[in-house]
Parts: sequence; structure tokens; C-alpha cells
Amino acid sequence: MKFFKIAFIFIFTQSIIAQENLPEQPNTVENQFNELYKKSNNYQVYKVIKKNEYLRLQKSILDSIKVIKTDAASKQVKINEQQKSITELQTKIDALNSDLTTSIGKEDAISFIGIPLNKATYNTIVWGIIFALLAGLAFFIYRFNNSNVVTKETKSLLADTEEEFEQYKRKSIEKEQKLRRQLQDEINKQRGVN
Repeated sequence: MKFFKIAFIFIFTQSIIAQENLPEQPNTVENQFNELYKKSNNYQVYKVIKKNEYLRLQKSILDSIKVIKTDAASKQVKINEQQKSITELQTKIDALNSDLTTSIGKEDAISFIGIPLNKATYNTIVWGIIFALLAGLAFFIYRFNNSNVVTKETKSLLADTEEEFEQYKRKSIEKEQKLRRQLQDEINKQRGVN
């Protein structure tokens, strides 16, 4: 008899432990329907469900639907907020792109004598002016050097001419003096003869 009591206690405790170790199924709608089906009674080809089990399942499903609708509504609100945020950010991006384009245009443009020009045209004009001024300077330096050479040659010729003129003048004065002496001698001779 003791053996039967120990065996009975052992089997009973094993069944309790086995029931405790069964994995608990998640409380999904499908699992609830399966549980209801298992608990329902058979009547010919029909399954008979207890009213309170049916109402409990209905309440559970309605609660699940309510939770899903609430979750969907909150997610829709988040989607709307994010869409609004995306629209605002897109507007800001468009404004920033417009400002960037304007800034790049201003950076690439330079006002020259009140005329807006891009940098390449401005650089071409400035370098053209610089080269024209350098060419003009080179031309004037060349002309100055030529004029200086001509002026030096002219001064040299003038000095030679002045020296020749001075020599001619001296010779002319000497000739004139000589002729006057000769004339005076002739006059003196003519007077002495008379």
C-alpha cells in the first residue's frame, strides 16, 4: 500500500510539473480560437461553445481591434507629422539651394565699371588691359630710346656745326681783318704817293 501511495504521489507531482513546464502560448487571436475550439463540446457535426467563452473571445478580439486601431491612428499621426516635417525640410532645402545658387553666382560675378561680369571675362579684360599698357610702355620706351639717339646725334652734329661755324667765323674775321689791312695799306700807299 505504501508503494501505491508513493507511486500515486510521484505520478501526480510529475503531471503537475509537466503542466507547469508546458510552454505558454502567446495570447494571439489564432491561439484564442484554437483554445476555444478545444474547450468546446461536440454535438453531432457541430461544436458547441459556451456563451461566456464566446463573450470572452469577442471581448478579447474587440480589445485587440481597438488596440490595433489606436496604434494605427497614432502611427498615422506620426506619419502626418513626419510628412509635414519632410515638406518643411524640402522647402528649406529648396530655399537653401536657391540661396546657394545666388551666392555662387555672386561669387563668380564681379562688377566692373558697373557692369556685372563673370570672373573669367573680368580676368580676360584685366589681363588685356595690362598687356595693352605693357605694349604701350614698351612702344614709348622704344620711341624714347630712338628719340634719345636722334637727339644725341643731333646735339653732336649741332656741336660740330657750331665748331665749324666758329672756325668759319674766325677765318672770316681773320680774312676781313687781313683785307682791311690790305685796304688800309693800299689807302696809305695811295696817300703817300700823292
